Amino acid sequence: MVSVKFKNDNLIVKIIGDFDLVIAKEFREKVDKLLMDRPVNNLILDATEISFIDSSGLGALLGRYKLIQQKGGRMSIFGVKPSVFRILELSGILKIIPIFTTESLALERKEA
Repeated sequence: MVSVKFKNDNLIVKIIGDFDLVIAKEFREKVDKLLMDRPVNNLILDATEISFIDSSGLGALLGRYKLIQQKGGRMSIFGVKPSVFRILELSGILKIIPIFTTESLALERKEA
């Protein structure tokens, strides 16, 4: 399941369960539409309830990272479980998308 909320110009996307092919498609469609419809300076992924991420999830993350970068924005992730963290680490995503422990820290990064 993919849910979204806005805090000012921050789009916060929460994924619950496995970030797999089905969820990756929903994530791409929702985020892409919102990035086209509203001004978004920061895309923040709430990973607190992601239990697993596969290659389609990784691809969806990278695609949205590139899209928000093209619009002059930034992307971050917070609340990553250790098993998901390891996959992000092995994939190299941690080298380009910063990880925070909480939503408030991810939001504060915007001000830095």
